[in-house]
Order: sequence, then C-alpha cells, then structure tokens
Amino acid sequence: MAKVYTEEELNNFSRETLMAVILSMQDQIHQLNTNMERLIEQIADANNKRYGRSSEKLETISGQLELELIFNEAEALTEILYVVEPVEEDVIQPRRKNKGKREADLKDLPIEVIVHTLPEEKLQDVFGTDGWKQLPDEIYKRVRVQPAVYTVEEHHVAVYASKDNQTIIKADRPKNLLRNSLLTPSLAASIMNAKYVNGLPLYRISQEFLRNDIHISRQVMANWMIQCADRYLGIFYDRSISRCISFMYFRLMRLRSWSLRMDGR
Repeated sequence: MAKVYTEEELNNFSRETLMAVILSMQDQIHQLNTNMERLIEQIADANNKRYGRSSEKLETISGQLELELIFNEAEALTEILYVVEPVEEDVIQPRRKNKGKREADLKDLPIEVIVHTLPEEKLQDVFGTDGWKQLPDEIYKRVRVQPAVYTVEEHHVAVYASKDNQTIIKADRPKNLLRNSLLTPSLAASIMNAKYVNGLPLYRISQEFLRNDIHISRQVMANWMIQCADRYLGIFYDRSISRCISFMYFRLMRLRSWSLRMDGR
C-alpha cells in the first residue's frame, strides 16, 4: 500500500522529491486504469456467456451430435459452413444402378412363387372365344417378413402294457434340454440370441414374450440360461480353458529354453 503524505511533509519536500512522487503516482494511475479495463472486459465476457445466445449452445462432445444440428440443422450448417454453388462443369451425374444387384441381394432367400391369372370368363369378354394367347409373365419381387410364431408342443407318448399288466413300455420320445421344463432348443436359441447377440436385458425379452401372450419371467429365463450353460456349454468352456493353459505352458517352456540358449547354458 502506497504511503500517504501529509501537507506538512509535502511542503518540506525538495523539487526533486516532489517530481519522483508525481511520477510514481502517474505509474500507479496507469496501472489502475489498465486493470480496470481488463476487469470490464472480463465482466462483459462473463455476462455474454451467461445470458447471451452462446449459452444456448452446448459444446461438441466427441462422438455425439450437437443439439442445434439435430433440431435446427439447416440454419446451424449455414452459420458454420460456406457452401459453394456448383457450376455446370462441377455437377456430378447420378450413378446408375448396377443391373442384377437386386437379384444378387435376394439370391440366398427362399422363393415362393405366387401366380396371378385372369379367369376364363373375363378373357372371353375382352378377346372373345379363343381370341387370345398368353405372353411371358411379368415378374416382380417383394420381401415378406414372417413374425415369430409361438406354438405349444403337446407330446402324447404312447404307453403299452401286457394283458396281465406285468410289462409296461413307452414309445420313444425326444430328449429334453431340462427335465420337466417348457424350454425347447428353439426357445433357448431365441433367448440366447436376444440376450447375448442383440444385447437385450431379460426384462425386455420378458416384455416381448408378454406382448405375444407368453408369460415367462426373467427369473425363469435366467435359471434356464445358467442351467444350459453349466450342462451343455460348460464342457466347451472347460476344454477351452485347458487348451489355453497348455498353450501358455508350451509358450513359457519355449521362452525358458530360448532364454537359456541366450545365456549360453
């Protein structure tokens, strides 16, 4: 803090001392003015960021879209991009589709032929009796999606017994994935595909079943997946682990022998 001089002290100063004090005060006033200008600029910038139009824009996050590009794409792009109108030489001609691409895309799908014909009476009304001939059919293709169909399998196993009831046999029946369970291979595959391939939680899978009037809780599905994994996939898991361990042991042995050769042992 600068020293405050009294009137008596100033009267006793020499001319050189007074000039030094005045120059020092000028430097202090100039520094104060500079700091004041910076402070005013900072306050204006803070108000602009807080209350101005820039506060309505979010900073761009890597991998995400700005809100303004989503809801006001045309105006947002015109503000940040300068689009040059193409001249006649710069116009790109539309690319022609490759012939046979649709047939190549649909070649692996089963084909159901649906024939559309006119009745004999209508042909006679238009052309008269025997006044027409059939030309090659006009063929077009459409893709139909068949939603999942759920069917209850009710198995009736025939039971046979001797007339003296001493011997009873049953007809052969397919083996079940889980004993006394509704689970079938197709149902288990459907749940596994939805859960582990498409990444759907069991709650959403249960809701999808419920929309098709199938009441399967997520607790039941979780129990099914655990039992199937332990009973059928555990064998492959254990085999894979043993193979990995043997491979790692083989690699370690090779590394040890290589290190021994490098040491000259």
